[in-house]
Amino acid sequence: MGSTTDGSNGPEGVGRRDLIKRSAALGLISVPTMGVLSACASSGGGGEEKAEAGEKTAKNPLGVNDATQMEFVLFDGGFGKEYGQDAVKLYEKSFPKAKVKFSATQKIQSTLQPRFNQGTPPDLIDNSGAEQMDMGVLVGKKQLADLTPLLDAPSYDNPDKKVRDTLRPGIVEMGQFDGDPVWIMYYAYTVYGVWYSQKALDSLDEQYPETWDQMLAVCEKAKKKGMAGWTYAGKYPYYIPFSLYPMIAKVGGREVLDAIDNLEPNAWKHPAVKASFEAYYELYKKGYVLRGTPGLDHIQSQTAWAQGKALFLPNGSWVENESANVIPKDFGLAVSAPTGLDSSDKMPFGTIWASGAEPFVVPAKAKNPAGGMEQLRIMLSEASSRNFTSKVKSLSAYNGGTTGITLTPGLESGQAALEKAGDNVVNPRIQDWYVKLQKEQIGVAGLGEMMAGRMTPAEAIKKIQGFADAAAKDTSIKHYKHQ
Repeated sequence: MGSTTDGSNGPEGVGRRDLIKRSAALGLISVPTMGVLSACASSGGGGEEKAEAGEKTAKNPLGVNDATQMEFVLFDGGFGKEYGQDAVKLYEKSFPKAKVKFSATQKIQSTLQPRFNQGTPPDLIDNSGAEQMDMGVLVGKKQLADLTPLLDAPSYDNPDKKVRDTLRPGIVEMGQFDGDPVWIMYYAYTVYGVWYSQKALDSLDEQYPETWDQMLAVCEKAKKKGMAGWTYAGKYPYYIPFSLYPMIAKVGGREVLDAIDNLEPNAWKHPAVKASFEAYYELYKKGYVLRGTPGLDHIQSQTAWAQGKALFLPNGSWVENESANVIPKDFGLAVSAPTGLDSSDKMPFGTIWASGAEPFVVPAKAKNPAGGMEQLRIMLSEASSRNFTSKVKSLSAYNGGTTGITLTPGLESGQAALEKAGDNVVNPRIQDWYVKLQKEQIGVAGLGEMMAGRMTPAEAIKKIQGFADAAAKDTSIKHYKHQ
């Protein structure tokens, strides 16, 4: 696979913050082998002594030692580094005697792996991009600090409110792998779904389709006008689940996704999975997918879509920032929850995938963990969140931070989609828990082959179920389950 990274626009960049994400939250592209990841998370090295704790006060609730250096390594992807630099200035203002060593890189793993091995990691890391370190491995080998002290600290803006009470739904749970400890703070908040041009839809005199029959009718209309119905990142087909997974939940209920996350036997053979796969395969069979899509990367597919060559694109809300230079001003960028099958679906139209992205961690062997957590507390303030949203066109984990900002079209549409969804927000965990399974096997070897017409839905389901069964039996990887 390519060397693309999360969310950046350069030759090295995509942004699934976490996928990945790029995850996300801006995902990822090439995944290091498990052996490398395990080495990266191995305990070796004696490490340095922890910084002496400072005095806990109302303004310093985490007890940061104001004379100790804090080191912060940020992933330099689609969100850029300015928002991190701005937050560092606030840290330095609070602790004028403390020196902050800030750096930004796309090479997270190769830069930090030796330091994890030596026991001398930084105090705060934005663990994202193509070289994201495997979270499951880091958690399993106890390489991360529990962030509960941060979550239980008074929020930056209101001492009567804990940090955890200022966060968007699902953020705390996403940082958990085995019950109570919270190992990861996802800073961005991504809306995944089907992205489109309202102008293009209006030109067809159509509304966004809520049933699959309507979807096929809209695609047929577009085809007659010389526009493909869909395109996607063919080289990185793990983008397809951004709309396919919530469709599966809509059709069969969120418990179908939970079973998939839990690697349960025959989870992929559920009727809702079969029906959703067959629906997407129809797009290929009826010629509604842009010709050449299987050979396009994320930037190429987004560019073709922005140029009006295709109507619909499964993606995350980072797409607005990542494709800003190719989306026309009058495009009318919008996102919708995935189309369902029909009125028999278990969940209502509006069911959408939204979750944290851009995963920040404090290493267990950090010299100044209180400093790393305090930097996150600052970033989770209203002012820092508003700064992030205005600069990178993404919501943050802070539940607010949009007051006084003129929202961009994509951001405004994403907000509206979240409001429409209400409680019907799903958050598949397979991409966090089993990175290789999600990206290389389900994505590339399964869905990518099916959407390219080289595999039927039945064959893809059989193959993916085989991959999931193998992962479930693999004793070399840590397994997680919904609590």
